[in-house]
Amino acid sequence: MRRIPRNFSPHKQKGAAAIEFALVFVVFFAVFYGLVTYSLPLLMMQSFNNAAAEAVRQSVAISPSAANYQTQVLNQAKAALSTQLSWIPSFNVASDTTVSFDGKLLQVLINYPKTKLTQILPVLTLPGIGDVPNLPTYLSAEASLQLAP
Repeated sequence: MRRIPRNFSPHKQKGAAAIEFALVFVVFFAVFYGLVTYSLPLLMMQSFNNAAAEAVRQSVAISPSAANYQTQVLNQAKAALSTQLSWIPSFNVASDTTVSFDGKLLQVLINYPKTKLTQILPVLTLPGIGDVPNLPTYLSAEASLQLAP
């Protein structure tokens, strides 16, 4: 009976597990980093949309016959924005929002700059790909309500 030589030996495979782990870890980390870095801006956009709509809703609850009606509407909208977005560390109602009311149209606009977002979320610059996550200059949300004359 002829014996077939075996070239496979467990002693020659010592580094294979480390190489496989390194390759799988890079793919796993890329997917995990992408999931985390794109989830936070999406969460913030949903929060901005919800906060703008809530500011409009709460401002409409003020009676039009109240003294200083326009001032109260503006103050209520800003207070609602401050309450809804207090979880964002660098959010400033005075600089990141615009609330306007001309007696008929109540408009709440949120413009959160990318520079403030990069203080919270690290941005990687990869060769050939660019910034990850690639975000717009401003994260914006708007809500408005036309009041009957």
